[in-house]
Amino acid sequence: MSGHSKWSTIKHKKGAADARRGKLFGRLIRGIEAAARSGGPNPDANPTLADAVQKARDASVPKDNIERALKRAAGDSDGASYETVYYEGYAPGGVALYVECLTDNRNRAANDVRAAFKRHGGSLAEPGAVDYLFARAGVVLVNGAGTTEDDILLAGLDAGITDVGLEGDVYRVTTEPADLRAVRGALERGGLAVLSSESTMLPSAWVPVADETTARSVLRLVEALEDCDDVQNVYANFDIPDRILHAVA
Repeated sequence: MSGHSKWSTIKHKKGAADARRGKLFGRLIRGIEAAARSGGPNPDANPTLADAVQKARDASVPKDNIERALKRAAGDSDGASYETVYYEGYAPGGVALYVECLTDNRNRAANDVRAAFKRHGGSLAEPGAVDYLFARAGVVLVNGAGTTEDDILLAGLDAGITDVGLEGDVYRVTTEPADLRAVRGALERGGLAVLSSESTMLPSAWVPVADETTARSVLRLVEALEDCDDVQNVYANFDIPDRILHAVA
């Protein structure tokens, strides 16, 4: 899983800033409500909901907000009906982007995503153009202070760890999606400081971006897409060197 630099950890820190602006909280609450409506409001019987709730907790969404979202989903049959829609495209430099939306209005989502691509030098692509480059995986971030890769493997290998990589001062642990909760639980029982866990999409091929101007354009497009109300996640396959990534991020 080498090559993605420290983007996972930078996004984790960026999430805290997004939360202060209220953007991230709204996105996570919407994910909880949609998962609860589609698979039931009991996290123990709904793995997708359990992952959504855990992701909200990791982002410090207040417990009351999470509980209200679950109650709304359980009792409001007239609430918004969300569907997941994916859009595919390219950022400057040929970087592939896979955009996941959770929306109650396909036209609004499509218009917002199209406008973001157009404003920031990207281009939308036909369905199937880039989705084959991404595969679903579980990712757990572990505080690296006082921790070694051997500590992580000892605690979680039997639970389903598939890879471990150090990104700055944080370890990125990857799993099969179905093993995400088991791996997180094993790491926590082993006394390791888990920062976050999520089901995400990881690329199978990377696009090097060694030019600072191009890197800025790529990250501006990603941020513009993330600012769209219906966008839940933006997955990208850029490989930006650490020195450039920190300079522009």
